Amino acid sequence: MKAEIIQEQIAYYSARAEEYDEWFYRQGRYDRGREINQLWFDEVSIVENALFQIGRVENVLELACGTGIWTQKLLNIGNQITALDASVEVLEINRSKLVSNNIVYRQVDLFAWQPDAEYDLVFFSFWLSHVPPELVDSFLKKVNQSVRFGGKLFIIDSRFAPLSTAKDHILENDGNVYKQRKLNDGREFSIVKIFYQQEELKNKLTKFGFDVEVKVTDNYFIYAYGHKID
Repeated sequence: MKAEIIQEQIAYYSARAEEYDEWFYRQGRYDRGREINQLWFDEVSIVENALFQIGRVENVLELACGTGIWTQKLLNIGNQITALDASVEVLEINRSKLVSNNIVYRQVDLFAWQPDAEYDLVFFSFWLSHVPPELVDSFLKKVNQSVRFGGKLFIIDSRFAPLSTAKDHILENDGNVYKQRKLNDGREFSIVKIFYQQEELKNKLTKFGFDVEVKVTDNYFIYAYGHKID
């Protein structure tokens, strides 16, 4: 089941590539009206400001870079960005948006990925929640191997927030890590989705050699930032 769900999850994000930005920018099925949308964008700004507090670094690794929403922001921090994703479709969108000589794109299944370099900053957004529980430790071990000693880590993910999803979708927090997601055309896919709590995420990252602070915004996001100590 684990291998099947991973492949279905990759297929989902490839199929969703052209509509992924609708979720982040609160468009189409995700438009909850001006007031609720503004709460979302206000909280995005909180996380973005925390990211920019890192200051300038030389090399950034972005895991599961997606369509470039955060890759674009990372260009304000990193002189060179290596952006990895399993989906050709999202990589093409990312590349077409940013057209930067400072970004190197690589198609990589992060569950098969093996680190081959160390970076000043490793960043990933809305990804850890899609890692099956039995693979989280092995993934975070590889994250540790990718950050130079004293280097930075920054993670963004989702809190359980029913208004964050599409208007025609009911978000459930029932303990089941396998969730159904629907595209605009009605196709449905099974994916992994885990909503981490602050202390749980802090303990995970501490276990794998990071000194981090973990914070939440009022409604939508959990984020962690810190540096490698071991």
